[in-house]
Amino acid sequence: MAGKPQPVRVLYCAVCSLPAEYCEFGPDFEKCKPWLIQNAPDLYPDLVKEANAKETDKVANQLQSTGISSGGGDGAASSAPKEEVKRLPGGKIKKKEKQEVTIEKVTRNKRKSITTVKGLELFGVKLSDASKKLGKKFATGASVVKGPTEKDQIDVQGDIAYDIVEFITDTWPDVPEAAIFFIEDGRKVPAA
Repeated sequence: MAGKPQPVRVLYCAVCSLPAEYCEFGPDFEKCKPWLIQNAPDLYPDLVKEANAKETDKVANQLQSTGISSGGGDGAASSAPKEEVKRLPGGKIKKKEKQEVTIEKVTRNKRKSITTVKGLELFGVKLSDASKKLGKKFATGASVVKGPTEKDQIDVQGDIAYDIVEFITDTWPDVPEAAIFFIEDGRKVPAA
């Protein structure tokens, strides 16, 4: 006959008060990492490896700053700065947005069309000012609206897709022509 089942002992994080295996989904995983490395190394072996790698990098950097070589490997690879990647809850990685302007022509009501300009704000252009200038230049309605991805974009009435590239590069010299793309038939085509 089997004995009574024993209750499961749950290890709670002292930082976020979640069970240790759920810390990565908590409010601030970065603050929990040191506690997890010390108290639950078996749950997150990658954190332990990462901590050990950081320690070795620190020691290698100290040795290089004092003029002593670290012995093995190439010194250039260990001193190269690593790019910080922002992690979102759930382990997803947030990528940096590419600096590019996309222009898309959308047809509505058979003959009417709207030209949509996305990405000007990535070059430091204020969208409200840009929509006013576009409206004046092409003598049409232009407004800043939220797009389907909840990002602001400029909608200009009419088909001005090919005239707009020259206007953008002349008005805002920070926007290179190589960074402007058209969306035609679902494909991204360079404007240049």
